[in-house]
Amino acid sequence: MSIASPHPNDYPELTSELMATGREFYNRGWSLATSSNYSAVVNREPLRLLLTGSGFDKGRLTAGQFVIVDEEGRRLDDSQPKPSAETRLHTVLARIVGAGSVLHTHSVWATVLSERHASAGVLELAGYEMIKAFAGITTHEDKVRIAIVPNTQDIDALARQLEVRLRAGDLDLRHGFLMSGHGLYTWGRDIAEARRHVEACEFLLEVYARKYSTIS
Repeated sequence: MSIASPHPNDYPELTSELMATGREFYNRGWSLATSSNYSAVVNREPLRLLLTGSGFDKGRLTAGQFVIVDEEGRRLDDSQPKPSAETRLHTVLARIVGAGSVLHTHSVWATVLSERHASAGVLELAGYEMIKAFAGITTHEDKVRIAIVPNTQDIDALARQLEVRLRAGDLDLRHGFLMSGHGLYTWGRDIAEARRHVEACEFLLEVYARKYSTIS
Protein backbone atom coordinates (compact mmCIF):
# COMPACT_ATOMS: atom_id res chain seq x y z
CA MET A 1 0.00 0.00 0.00
CA SER A 2 1.42 3.40 -0.99
CA ILE A 3 1.57 6.19 1.57
CA ALA A 4 0.22 9.54 0.45
CA SER A 5 2.69 12.39 0.35
CA PRO A 6 2.11 15.20 2.85
CA HIS A 7 -0.08 17.97 1.52
CA PRO A 8 -0.31 21.66 2.48
CA ASN A 9 -3.92 21.03 3.47
CA ASP A 10 -2.58 18.85 6.28
CA TYR A 11 -1.22 21.98 8.00
CA PRO A 12 -4.03 24.57 7.96
CA GLU A 13 -2.73 26.57 10.95
CA LEU A 14 0.76 27.02 9.48
CA THR A 15 -0.68 27.79 6.04
CA SER A 16 -3.01 30.40 7.55
CA GLU A 17 -0.15 31.96 9.53
CA LEU A 18 2.05 32.27 6.44
CA MET A 19 -0.86 33.72 4.46
CA ALA A 20 -1.35 36.35 7.19
CA THR A 21 2.39 37.05 7.14
CA GLY A 22 2.23 37.62 3.39
CA ARG A 23 -0.65 40.09 3.73
CA GLU A 24 1.14 42.03 6.46
CA PHE A 25 4.46 42.13 4.63
CA TYR A 26 2.73 43.21 1.41
CA ASN A 27 0.94 46.02 3.22
CA ARG A 28 4.22 47.19 4.73
CA GLY A 29 6.01 47.19 1.37
CA TRP A 30 8.31 44.29 2.18
CA SER A 31 6.86 41.68 -0.21
CA LEU A 32 5.47 43.42 -3.26
CA ALA A 33 4.29 41.83 -6.51
CA THR A 34 5.42 38.19 -6.67
CA SER A 35 8.63 38.71 -4.69
CA SER A 36 9.58 36.85 -1.49
CA ASN A 37 9.16 33.31 -0.23
CA TYR A 38 8.23 31.90 3.17
CA SER A 39 8.54 28.48 4.77
CA ALA A 40 7.79 26.53 7.93
CA VAL A 41 9.11 23.12 8.98
CA VAL A 42 6.37 20.50 9.29
CA ASN A 43 8.63 17.50 9.98
CA ARG A 44 12.27 17.02 11.02
CA GLU A 45 12.93 13.35 10.32
CA PRO A 46 12.72 13.27 7.38
CA LEU A 47 12.87 17.02 6.83
CA ARG A 48 9.74 18.44 5.21
CA LEU A 49 8.93 22.11 4.65
CA LEU A 50 5.71 23.91 3.86
CA LEU A 51 6.72 26.57 1.31
CA THR A 52 5.08 29.28 -0.75
CA GLY A 53 4.94 28.29 -4.40
CA SER A 54 6.79 30.22 -7.08
CA GLY A 55 5.29 33.28 -8.76
CA PHE A 56 2.39 34.07 -6.44
CA ASP A 57 1.38 37.47 -5.06
CA LYS A 58 2.26 37.26 -1.35
CA GLY A 59 -0.38 39.80 -0.39
CA ARG A 60 -3.12 37.54 -1.79
CA LEU A 61 -1.91 34.02 -1.01
CA THR A 62 -4.43 31.20 -1.02
CA ALA A 63 -4.19 27.74 0.54
CA GLY A 64 -3.64 26.23 -2.92
CA GLN A 65 -0.44 28.21 -3.48
CA PHE A 66 1.74 26.23 -1.07
CA VAL A 67 3.91 23.17 -1.64
CA ILE A 68 5.61 20.54 0.54
CA VAL A 69 9.32 19.99 -0.22
CA ASP A 70 11.96 17.57 1.04
CA GLU A 71 15.44 18.34 2.40
CA GLU A 72 16.76 18.88 -1.14
CA GLY A 73 13.99 21.34 -1.96
CA ARG A 74 12.11 18.93 -4.24
CA ARG A 75 8.32 18.87 -4.21
CA LEU A 76 6.92 15.50 -3.25
CA ASP A 77 3.80 15.80 -5.37
CA ASP A 78 3.85 17.23 -8.90
CA SER A 79 0.23 18.34 -8.53
CA GLN A 80 1.39 20.98 -6.03
CA PRO A 81 2.81 24.36 -7.16
CA LYS A 82 6.39 24.71 -8.33
CA PRO A 83 8.75 25.59 -5.44
CA SER A 84 10.71 28.84 -5.49
CA ALA A 85 14.11 28.77 -7.18
CA GLU A 86 15.56 29.74 -3.79
CA THR A 87 14.11 26.77 -1.93
CA ARG A 88 17.55 25.27 -1.20
CA LEU A 89 18.35 28.26 1.01
CA HIS A 90 15.35 27.42 3.18
CA THR A 91 16.31 23.77 3.51
CA VAL A 92 19.92 24.58 4.41
CA LEU A 93 18.77 26.92 7.18
CA ALA A 94 16.30 24.34 8.47
CA ARG A 95 18.95 21.61 8.50
CA ILE A 96 22.00 23.48 9.78
CA VAL A 97 20.68 26.06 12.24
CA GLY A 98 17.43 24.31 13.08
CA ALA A 99 15.23 27.12 11.75
CA GLY A 100 11.55 26.37 12.18
CA SER A 101 10.59 29.13 9.76
CA VAL A 102 12.47 31.13 7.11
CA LEU A 103 11.13 34.41 5.73
CA HIS A 104 12.58 36.17 2.68
CA THR A 105 11.52 39.74 1.88
CA HIS A 106 12.30 42.37 -0.77
CA SER A 107 12.00 45.77 0.89
CA VAL A 108 13.39 49.00 -0.54
CA TRP A 109 15.74 49.41 2.43
CA ALA A 110 17.15 45.90 2.20
CA THR A 111 17.66 46.29 -1.54
CA VAL A 112 19.42 49.66 -1.34
CA LEU A 113 21.65 48.92 1.66
CA SER A 114 22.64 45.44 0.51
CA GLU A 115 23.80 46.86 -2.81
CA ARG A 116 25.59 49.84 -1.29
CA HIS A 117 27.54 47.72 1.22
CA ALA A 118 28.05 44.63 -0.93
CA SER A 119 31.81 45.12 -1.17
CA ALA A 120 32.13 45.04 2.62
CA GLY A 121 30.24 41.77 2.81
CA VAL A 122 28.50 42.77 6.03
CA LEU A 123 26.30 45.46 7.56
CA GLU A 124 26.68 46.15 11.28
CA LEU A 125 23.71 47.42 13.30
CA ALA A 126 24.37 48.48 16.89
CA GLY A 127 23.33 50.79 19.69
CA TYR A 128 19.55 50.57 19.35
CA GLU A 129 16.95 49.04 21.65
CA MET A 130 15.44 47.21 18.68
CA ILE A 131 18.35 44.78 18.47
CA LYS A 132 16.99 43.22 21.67
CA ALA A 133 14.22 41.79 19.48
CA PHE A 134 16.74 39.27 18.14
CA ALA A 135 16.95 35.91 19.91
CA GLY A 136 19.91 35.78 22.28
CA ILE A 137 20.46 39.55 22.55
CA THR A 138 19.63 41.21 25.87
CA THR A 139 21.20 44.66 25.67
CA HIS A 140 21.23 47.54 23.20
CA GLU A 141 24.99 47.69 23.70
CA ASP A 142 25.32 44.49 21.69
CA LYS A 143 25.52 44.50 17.91
CA VAL A 144 24.05 42.58 15.01
CA ARG A 145 26.18 41.86 11.96
CA ILE A 146 24.20 40.91 8.87
CA ALA A 147 26.17 39.15 6.15
CA ILE A 148 25.76 40.35 2.57
CA VAL A 149 26.09 37.65 -0.09
CA PRO A 150 26.17 38.11 -3.88
CA ASN A 151 22.94 37.98 -5.83
CA THR A 152 23.22 34.89 -8.01
CA GLN A 153 21.14 32.59 -10.15
CA ASP A 154 23.26 29.64 -8.97
CA ILE A 155 21.29 28.99 -5.79
CA ASP A 156 22.79 25.53 -5.31
CA ALA A 157 26.30 27.03 -5.15
CA LEU A 158 25.15 29.75 -2.75
CA ALA A 159 23.45 27.15 -0.56
CA ARG A 160 26.69 25.16 -0.37
CA GLN A 161 28.67 28.27 0.55
CA LEU A 162 26.17 29.21 3.25
CA GLU A 163 26.24 25.69 4.65
CA VAL A 164 30.02 25.87 5.07
CA ARG A 165 29.79 29.23 6.84
CA LEU A 166 26.90 28.15 9.04
CA ARG A 167 28.65 24.95 10.11
CA ALA A 168 31.69 27.04 11.03
CA GLY A 169 29.53 29.21 13.30
CA ASP A 170 29.93 32.41 11.29
CA LEU A 171 28.50 35.13 13.55
CA ASP A 172 27.63 37.30 10.55
CA LEU A 173 24.98 34.67 9.78
CA ARG A 174 23.61 34.47 13.32
CA HIS A 175 20.35 36.28 12.61
CA GLY A 176 20.01 36.67 8.86
CA PHE A 177 21.67 37.74 5.65
CA LEU A 178 21.14 40.11 2.75
CA MET A 179 21.47 39.24 -0.93
CA SER A 180 23.05 42.18 -2.72
CA GLY A 181 20.47 44.31 -4.52
CA HIS A 182 17.90 41.63 -3.78
CA GLY A 183 16.51 41.31 -0.27
CA LEU A 184 16.61 39.94 3.26
CA TYR A 185 16.58 36.41 4.68
CA THR A 186 15.76 35.89 8.35
CA TRP A 187 14.61 32.91 10.39
CA GLY A 188 13.49 31.79 13.81
CA ARG A 189 12.40 28.78 15.82
CA ASP A 190 8.87 29.35 14.53
CA ILE A 191 6.95 31.76 12.29
CA ALA A 192 6.34 34.22 15.12
CA GLU A 193 10.04 34.54 15.93
CA ALA A 194 11.01 34.79 12.27
CA ARG A 195 8.44 37.58 11.80
CA ARG A 196 9.86 39.41 14.81
CA HIS A 197 13.32 39.20 13.30
CA VAL A 198 12.05 40.59 9.99
CA GLU A 199 10.38 43.50 11.77
CA ALA A 200 13.52 44.27 13.77
CA CYS A 201 15.75 44.07 10.70
CA GLU A 202 13.50 46.29 8.64
CA PHE A 203 13.31 48.90 11.40
CA LEU A 204 17.09 48.93 11.84
CA LEU A 205 17.75 49.07 8.09
CA GLU A 206 15.50 52.09 7.74
CA VAL A 207 17.12 53.82 10.73
CA TYR A 208 20.57 53.15 9.28
CA ALA A 209 19.58 54.46 5.84
CA ARG A 210 18.04 57.64 7.20
CA LYS A 211 20.83 58.29 9.69
CA TYR A 212 23.58 57.99 7.12
CA SER A 213 21.60 59.58 4.26
CA THR A 214 21.93 56.53 2.10
CA ILE A 215 19.14 57.84 -0.07
CA SER A 216 17.86 61.36 -0.53
